[in-house]
Formats: sequence, C-alpha cells, structure tokens
Amino acid sequence: MRAVVFDGTRVEVVDDLEVRDPGPGEVRVAVAAAGLCHSDLSVVDGTIPFPVPVVLGHEGAGVVEAVGAGVTHVAPGDHVALSTLASCGTCAECDRGRPTMCRQAIGRPGRPFTRGGRPVYQFASNSAFAEHTVVKAVQAVRIPRDIPLTSAALIGCGVLTGVGAVLNRARVRPGDSVLVIGAGGVGLNVLQGARIAGATRIVAVDANPAKEKTARRFGATHFLTSTRDVRDVLSTGADHAFECVGRVELIREAIDLLDRHGQAVLLGVPPATAEASFLVSSLYLDKSVLGCRYGSSRPQHDIARYTDLYRTGHLLLDELITHTYPIDAFPEAHEATETGRVARAVLTF
Repeated sequence: MRAVVFDGTRVEVVDDLEVRDPGPGEVRVAVAAAGLCHSDLSVVDGTIPFPVPVVLGHEGAGVVEAVGAGVTHVAPGDHVALSTLASCGTCAECDRGRPTMCRQAIGRPGRPFTRGGRPVYQFASNSAFAEHTVVKAVQAVRIPRDIPLTSAALIGCGVLTGVGAVLNRARVRPGDSVLVIGAGGVGLNVLQGARIAGATRIVAVDANPAKEKTARRFGATHFLTSTRDVRDVLSTGADHAFECVGRVELIREAIDLLDRHGQAVLLGVPPATAEASFLVSSLYLDKSVLGCRYGSSRPQHDIARYTDLYRTGHLLLDELITHTYPIDAFPEAHEATETGRVARAVLTF
C-alpha cells in the first residue's frame, strides 16, 4: 500500500508498506483523507524528535475495515475521525477525565507497519498518511456519514487542538477578549473557538496580510500584522492570549500583552530544548502561563460535539481546506504548507 515515510534523511511516497491486522481493542481503518499539519513537518526538520523510519500523518478520517476482539462502539463500514490520543481509559488521569495526560499515551510509539520485512514506526499513534492504519479503538470516533471525510479529517488535530484550547483549557467566557498570534491551521481554529465561546473582541496577529480575509471569516474582529499594534485595540491587554507559532519571542509577547488576571496559552511547538523568558513580576497581577496538550481534549466526547457544531453551521471545516492533493503529490503539499500558502492541505487516497 502507499504511504508517506520519513527515514531520517528524506521523505518519500512508497507503495510497498504493509500493515498488520487489528489485535484486541484495535481498529483497522481505510484512510480516505488526511490533513498535513506542521507537526508532521516538525518531525522532518527535527523540531519533534521521533524514531525512524516512520509513517507520517496524524490528522485523518476514513472507513472502518476491521475490528479486533472487544471492540463494540464501531463496526466495519462506519465512518470515523481519528484522534492521536491512544489513552488507556483506566489510569488515574483518564478516570479524572484528562486523557491527554494518560502516561500510556505518551512516548510509546508502536510499529504496526512493515516495509521489506522491517518494522516501521507509527507517528502519534496514528500515521494517517497511509492507505490503511491500525489504531486503538478509543482513537476511532464514529461520525455521521453526511460529513465529507476530507473535512472530518481536520477535526482530529487542528480542531481538537485549537477549539479545545479555547473551550477546555482557557475556558473563554462570553464577553472576554482574545488575542491569537499566528493565523495558520491551529490559529484559525482558536479564532473560531473564541467566536463559538462568545468572545467579543478577537484579535488575530499574523505577519502575512493575505491571511486577513480568512482570519475574519473564522471569527477575528480585528487583524494586525504586528503585536506592536495590539494595545491600540486592547488598551489594557487581552483576557486570553494564544501563541500558535512556536517562537519563544512570541511567547514573551503573549505574556506581556495580557490584562490583569489574563492567561497565555502555548500551542506552538518550538524546538524541544527551547527556553523562553519573561518578567516574573508581571505574573503577580494574577497572570497565568498555560501549557496545552491536544486542546485538553476528550476525543470521544469532543469530536461528537464538533460534528454537531459543524452540522448546525457554527463550526467551519470545509473552509479550512485550501487545497486537496492526491497522496502522490505530497512534495507539493509539503512545500505549500511550509511556505504558508495554505491554511490546510489535505491529502486524499
């Protein structure tokens, strides 16, 4: 089968990958579409260290082909969106409703694939850039058949991360002010999360002025090309600031631009050894700096919620897709994403 594989030196589309059958508590999915996220590129450039060879992709949707023993919530033929959260469901964190903190779901890459008889790693417990993948049953969330799989694919990372950061982590309230630094795929979902939450002033900042129209469509009430101008709109600062780029200097800006009792939520991914600095004294005004993994999501709950919001017109999914590419055109999709020419490129099989 075809897949996008990174061997530590180069990325290529191969046609000789194999995937095993699902075991107990697992599901095999025929992937129909997968979004290309910057986290995939971060594996390639080394920002996210990961063992190789690895099948990339972690934002996908498809059709269930087979289920292992004990799987009852999905069946062959069901349409599913895939999450990256291979949580165990039984540990203390899962029991508290915090599956993103499950220690069984972090840092334990599996190898359900083989190529030439040699095992190949799975990225983010998912590997959606393959025609077929095997995931834990908890990662396959059934979705209505009337949702296009190209759009549903984007729920599994960008939407869960961006909208979830607003609703689950920051818990933005009606009337709050929100600053979003970076209007890429995650930033756009933060913007629409803020709109859904009822924020009244939603300021998007991106150095690329061409992103203004899309940012406003997703919920921005103001668009700026520099953080220097934020105080012109939010004179006392923002209630919530989301850093969606992954640059340490912008983390400092997010903190400095908070109002009293404000929260800076870090969503961008800088290099693993990156360090950020800020004035400690500024935090004494009850400011907070919050990390956020995967939108603090509960995928089985949140994906169902987001599909309902999509079907009622409140959550934009189709509009996130700038361009679709067949899997064999991965190099073009890679280049378009890296240069910022697309909000989301979607690969199709």
